Order: sequence, then structure tokens, then C-alpha cells
Amino acid sequence: MTAETLTPDTLRPATSPTMYFVGVTTGSSAIHRVFAAWRPLLGLDDVALVGIDVPVGADPAVYRRVVAHLRDDELSRGALVTTHKLDLYSASTDLLRRVNDDAARLREVSALVARDGWIDGHALDTITSQLSLQAIVPRLAGRDVLVMGAGGAALALCDYFAHRAGADAPGRVVVTDIADDRLASIRTDIGGGNPAIEWVTHRLSPGETHDELLAGLAPGAVVVNATGMGKDRPGSPLTDAAVFPFGGYAWEFNYRGELGFLRQARARAEADGLTVEDGWRYFVHGWTRAVDAVFDLGIPTAGPDFERLYDAAQEVR
Repeated sequence: MTAETLTPDTLRPATSPTMYFVGVTTGSSAIHRVFAAWRPLLGLDDVALVGIDVPVGADPAVYRRVVAHLRDDELSRGALVTTHKLDLYSASTDLLRRVNDDAARLREVSALVARDGWIDGHALDTITSQLSLQAIVPRLAGRDVLVMGAGGAALALCDYFAHRAGADAPGRVVVTDIADDRLASIRTDIGGGNPAIEWVTHRLSPGETHDELLAGLAPGAVVVNATGMGKDRPGSPLTDAAVFPFGGYAWEFNYRGELGFLRQARARAEADGLTVEDGWRYFVHGWTRAVDAVFDLGIPTAGPDFERLYDAAQEVR
């Protein structure tokens, strides 16, 4: 069962305080069940959560329509943005009163906060990536990392490696994409970052998979699917013949969809000694950070209060 969603063409004035979810197929997201479980824990009983479905790569005017609605509508309080972080920022920067430092540097927006005719943009994936990765990989220092895809979430993860990981930074990071401009954004962001990291960017040729790149990773490497394949688009960035680096980590950024990469990693888990993680913890951290930004609740990133929210989300997953 999916929740009712809006589109940029069907936006209407909110009838109660409302937070939105700007994505591609928002109606099937678990956040509708999770947010219902969180409402009494966070004191948000009167707040509605509404999805806005926007096709991938929409015209800039579409993103501007969404941002302007949130800014101008009296009861719209803000939004979490998923797939459209980079495109929404590019199309709508002039509509935003201000952006936080991460949004300005990464040129992406993952949360919008609206009040009284103004709207601000925040990039929160840097902290979300850090919190999620630290829960998956106990010690990252010196490892190889393959980041498949160079969209907004991948950019934020690489930003963490380059500028915040410090002594726990990986030794080598390989980032791939089909688009030169996205890889250029990665190269721009990591400039001036940790000089101890070896960076490799690789533009995929049409039809090319990541199997050979996977074979070139050192044992214990971290492999991240940030392509959107398996959620927003069908398929996987690997073939079923791919072999993972032994003793490594396979991290699927998504938690729903056909999740071909996750299936492949689980099938190889025993043979390759893998730790396999889907995007659920990333999902919970991402939403708690966005809800906190929109409603200024002081939600912690760890400890008993966070674990209560995590457990509530698990119960309705």
C-alpha cells in the first residue's frame, strides 16, 4: 500500500503544519509509517508528512515551483530532498534566503526549512554519511573505497573523507559516474582536502559495469552503491559474476526497491567474507537530521533518545 502523494502540478495549500518529502516515488517510502511512530515521541502530533514526486532530471522550472510553494505557503514548514539534491540547488539558489556552509560548498540541498515567507537550504548528508559509515565500518583508516555513482549523497560521503575523517581517512577512493560534470564536482570538492588520500575518478563508458574495478580493490575494501540503480532505476552497477574484495564491506545506500546490488552482495557474503549493509540506518539518520532542521528539536545523533527513535522505526519497517 502506498501513501497519497502530490506532484509539482498538484501542489495545494497545506491545511495543517506540513513537512514534505521531495523524491521520485515517495508514496512507497517507509517514512510514512516511521513518521507516524515518531510523532508522539517528538511532539509533532499535528504535523502532516506529504510526498512530492518529481521525475529524475526534471526541468529547472519544476524545482522552482516546489521551492516557491514551500516558501509561500503559510503552513508548509520544510522538506527532505532525496534524489534531486544537486538539481534543486542548481535551479533554485536565488529563491533561498540563505544556505548552510555545506550546501554552499557541495552545491546541493538535502533539507529545506520554511517560515513566514522565507526558505533556507541545508546540506545534511555530510553528517548523515559520517554517522552511518561509522556504524558499519569500525575502522576505515587506510582502506580502499569504491563509490559507485557521484550524485549528491556520494559527494557528501567523499567530502567527509576529504575534509573530516582525519586519521580515520581511507587510503584510496575510486569514484565512478556516467556524467563528467558530477565527477568534476567530486574533484572540485576534494581539492585542498586530506593529501594522504589517493583519489581516482572514472567515467563509465556506455554499458560498462564495475566488475573490473571491484577486482582491483584491496582486501577489506568498502564498496558503496550510490548510483540509484535498484531504487530509482532498475538493475545494478555490477553483474552477477562480480567478486567482492575479501573481508570487505558492501554498503547499499538504498533500503527499498529491487536492490540488485544488495542481492548480489548477500549472495557473495559467505564466500567473500563480506559485511553487508543496506540503507536503513542511513535513512533513519537522514530523516532525524532533516526533521531536526525543520522543527529545531535538538534530536541527538546517538544515545538513548536516538535509539528510541531508531527502535520505533525498526518496529514499523
